[in-house]
Amino acid sequence: MITSRLLHRKCYQTTAAISQQKRWQHKESVRIGCSSGFWGDTPTAVPQLLYGGNIQYLMSDYLSEVTMSLLVAARSKNPQLGFTPDFLESIAPHLKEIKRQGIRIVTNGGGINPKACVEMLQSLAKKQGVEFSIATVTGDDLMPHREALISEGVKEMFSGKDFPATVNSMNAYYGAGPVVTALNMGADIVVTGRCTDSALALAPLIHEFGWKEDQFDQLAGGSLAGHLLECGAQCTGGNYTDWHKVPHFDNLGFPIAEVRKDGSMLITKAPNTGGLLTVGTVGEQMLYEVGDPRSYVLPDVIADFSNVQMKETSDGVEVSGARGRAPTTTYKISATYLDGYKATCVVNFCGGDTAAKGKLMAEAILKRTRRIFTKVGLADFDNVHIQMLGAEQSFGETHAKYTRESVLWFAVQHKDKKALQIWAKEIAACGTGGTPGITAVVGGRPKPSPCLKLFSFLYPKSKMDATVQLQDGRTETYKAAEVENKSNDTSAQVSDNVTTLATGHNTYRLEDLAYMRSGDKGDSCNIGVIARHPAYLPYIKNVLTEQAVKEHFSHLIQNDGKVHRYDVPGIHGLNFVLESSLGGGGIASIRPDPLGKAYGQILGEIELKNMPHKDDITKS
Repeated sequence: MITSRLLHRKCYQTTAAISQQKRWQHKESVRIGCSSGFWGDTPTAVPQLLYGGNIQYLMSDYLSEVTMSLLVAARSKNPQLGFTPDFLESIAPHLKEIKRQGIRIVTNGGGINPKACVEMLQSLAKKQGVEFSIATVTGDDLMPHREALISEGVKEMFSGKDFPATVNSMNAYYGAGPVVTALNMGADIVVTGRCTDSALALAPLIHEFGWKEDQFDQLAGGSLAGHLLECGAQCTGGNYTDWHKVPHFDNLGFPIAEVRKDGSMLITKAPNTGGLLTVGTVGEQMLYEVGDPRSYVLPDVIADFSNVQMKETSDGVEVSGARGRAPTTTYKISATYLDGYKATCVVNFCGGDTAAKGKLMAEAILKRTRRIFTKVGLADFDNVHIQMLGAEQSFGETHAKYTRESVLWFAVQHKDKKALQIWAKEIAACGTGGTPGITAVVGGRPKPSPCLKLFSFLYPKSKMDATVQLQDGRTETYKAAEVENKSNDTSAQVSDNVTTLATGHNTYRLEDLAYMRSGDKGDSCNIGVIARHPAYLPYIKNVLTEQAVKEHFSHLIQNDGKVHRYDVPGIHGLNFVLESSLGGGGIASIRPDPLGKAYGQILGEIELKNMPHKDDITKS
């Protein structure tokens, strides 16, 4: 760790000196850097921001529904676990420098055990001879109230299903309020459990600027800053449509938001780092994992991003125009529950017509396994997914019909772990009793793992006070206030009208005319589409109707899921939400793309035909 720290210090020493000369003396703007977008992100982001970012606040985001379940499992084995160790590992080598610069840290790395995380952090700081005022935010865990929730007849907010009996985690998405309380108490570092990702940035802005609970436009702007930062390098070139234009993926610059008192901001990054800052990179992130862009529901505000403006500058991307209205009186609660087990087999095939070989072997294994199930009295599989990776089956009927090399993705789900163990044993027989060209079973015999599903519901904020405690014993209770809506309701305006446009003899792929990015929202997937030039948007809208997009993804959408289209005129874009399209969602799906990461790429293959030349469109 010491060697790593010295190398990073040397790498950024040219900007570190500048950083120390430019410490912020007033609050015309606040600079917040994000060092983590998920549990597992690179630890190199911390020194990059610390020695070159000239930041006042460092936010680190680690949590997702999957992460919460993993943390529950970890704590069940050891009561001292349940937080994300990455947080401590990333900042431990730099605690003295963080103290010297006076940088304050906000993280949700506390997971389901923020107190244990804080205790470990205090120990690390003590060993290095530095002291921090560290605050713990608790109260988001509803597991102690499980029986009461069952008696209240709580229903799932999307499907209407009854409360499950096998819940293993249940946490509220807190907003910025508890973190603001901690900062106001003087905390240098705030460690929370579950909270809305964007609140990690919004809270420092409320603390510094003194924004009130009814300053909805400012709160929306601060939430947008957090939303742009929360996925780390996804804002600065990661997962970007024009990936070939992004320099130095080995040293992607992590994002910094320099936010002003009116809620506008500059999105930038540390000097001498890779990555790219354009309307495309930042705009894609704005639409990432968003439903209706006019009604992005957060604990602190209902944000409207539909008319946000973006402009490229020499320093980064200027962002402004977020609007907001009063939040709801409820918190969203995300619970996970056990619903049987799942297992996945990955097998490499080589030679002629590998797609046909893989499918034949998978079906043979299923037939043989089902015969065994009948003999021993086991029910059939709950779910089966067979896909040949490399045969382009993600693209539906347009997939490659003949492949010479591909990989079988063979996943199953069953209530009984023994059933999956029987299935797993039958896979090896294909090595000598199957088709030619089977080269390897990746990872050996598949092992069953718990199949965890998401159960979301709303719960009154009035029943979910947060507790904020500093290590010196001071404790405060945060109670969410009910705020009157003083702004106009900007409910969704969706247009699916086909207009008459000039025609020509050119055919373009959607990717030629637009940027795309996709991500999961439970069992739904969103795809943001941003026209590369405003003049392209009418042509895109004519082709990308809700029905056309549904047909394009018909092989992935289940249960007659609907497709919704929303206008985002501020950045000349559209946002699509595809219901029931992820095979149950990230933590339950047995598909190879459970988070819908490739859906934007799949949509990008749609062809727009009979168009004028692109140059003629932009000139008209």
